[in-house]
Amino acid sequence: MLKIVKVREYMTGDLICFSPETELAKAIETLVRQGISGGPVVDSNRQLVGMLSESDCLKGILTGSYFEEASVSVGEVMSKVVDTIEADADIIKAAEQFVSKRIRRLPVLDGGRLVGQISRRDVLRAVNTFNLHGAPK
Repeated sequence: MLKIVKVREYMTGDLICFSPETELAKAIETLVRQGISGGPVVDSNRQLVGMLSESDCLKGILTGSYFEEASVSVGEVMSKVVDTIEADADIIKAAEQFVSKRIRRLPVLDGGRLVGQISRRDVLRAVNTFNLHGAPK
């Protein structure tokens, strides 16, 4: 019955996004200050162009340090191949992607446009709500 619960009902819509041009040091500052482990990278039209994770940041730090580069941008270190999910997909599909791809978060698209993000914790919250209250009326 969880297949009736849609991703859009549990996704986070108020996202902290990065631009490919953002300096990596600034992005790291944002991640630490906001207590998040990553976020979508979007262009000026809010089209998803990548994801920035803590792992990407660490790789960027090591690369910049190795080559003694003064500044590394988000676009240089972000993951460009990004798994996504549609807003109207069911929560079970999100859970399947989290397990099969071993990822923590999925950008949520609606008609190709970034509208939110869903995490593994959001899926657990949906299951918990479903278990406590049953199917939505």
